[in-house]
Amino acid sequence: METMLTSWRPYILSLLRMVTAFLFMQHGTQKLFGFPAPARSEFDLFTLSGVAGTLEVFGGALLLIGLFTRPVAFLLSGLMAFAYFLAHAPANFWPLMNGGELAALYSFVFLYFACAGGGEWSIDRMRTGRRKPAYW
Repeated sequence: METMLTSWRPYILSLLRMVTAFLFMQHGTQKLFGFPAPARSEFDLFTLSGVAGTLEVFGGALLLIGLFTRPVAFLLSGLMAFAYFLAHAPANFWPLMNGGELAALYSFVFLYFACAGGGEWSIDRMRTGRRKPAYW
């Protein structure tokens, strides 16, 4: 059983990357386009929210297709850590109480992608020409 599960690891990594990126992009499209939920404020690129929204949309799109996965994920991990400590942590120590559990989780999932790469179903994998990752 473990051999079968182990063989699926790079594919499940890709699925996790794609689902996470799709969900993450929605935060950016809300800020930039007011979709799928209305924007909380008017979009201005030269604000923290504007920069975050732009990184969420374009960084999320790169992660979704698995292009430049490691550097983009590292950047987005830092963005989410910054968002957590700037917007959430001052309100309360506990993430559940300060509303920052999603930012903290995104930060660590992106950090994992920065270490693990994009998985088997990624443009990065197609570009390198390797079939199986060396770390599996």
